[in-house]
Amino acid sequence: MNNLRHMQSRLYPSFYTQVRLMTQLGDLGSGAGKGGGGGGSIREAGGAFGRAEAAKEEEYFYKKQKQQLAQLKTDLHNEIAFHEEQIQRHQEAIARHKKRVSDIESK
Repeated sequence: MNNLRHMQSRLYPSFYTQVRLMTQLGDLGSGAGKGGGGGGSIREAGGAFGRAEAAKEEEYFYKKQKQQLAQLKTDLHNEIAFHEEQIQRHQEAIARHKKRVSDIESK
């Protein structure tokens, strides 16, 4: 499990660093010092443009996270298929070796 987590953080570093904090002190884009400031001159000014900019930013991160989760899901399905194939190969190898042992014992 730890190895999988390490691999995920290596493949998707931005997934872990772009986690957005959903708790805010005020409304997003409502101006500097009210929980929505510090994101540039439009957001610091507040008003309709600040709220629109904040909404666009949140939408971007929502879509980005959704895309990353879809990619992670696809990669995990591919890994599952690979390991199932490996299991099949190992079972075939075990059966071959058991047959060889039984052939040796019968001689």
